[in-house]
Amino acid sequence: MYTIKPIRTEADYQSALARALVIFQAKPGTLDADELEILVTLIEVYEAQHHPISEPDPIEYIKYKMQEKGLLQRDLAVWLGGESRVSEVLNRKRKLTAKMMKALHQNLGLSAEVLLSAA
Repeated sequence: MYTIKPIRTEADYQSALARALVIFQAKPGTLDADELEILVTLIEVYEAQHHPISEPDPIEYIKYKMQEKGLLQRDLAVWLGGESRVSEVLNRKRKLTAKMMKALHQNLGLSAEVLLSAA
């Protein structure tokens, strides 16, 4: 029987992860499902404090989204002010302007928070 307790150390974290994997397929409404819900909450809190995920680089984020959506530089030209401007931005020779960030956010659904980190 696993005893739920606060996750204070990396060993506690690894133990909680191992237990969560064992009961991952628990049926809703069972004791195992309740235990899993509590463990996931504890794991998320520990990870947020000790294993934070940093925001991606804004330019790499744009390139990733372009690849994911099958877009070319010319596809972004209408929003960024021409193909040469897109090239300059993607090659880090020109910073994103607020207008560019807004266009990328509105038209491609890119995270405004990530784009703003480029400013």
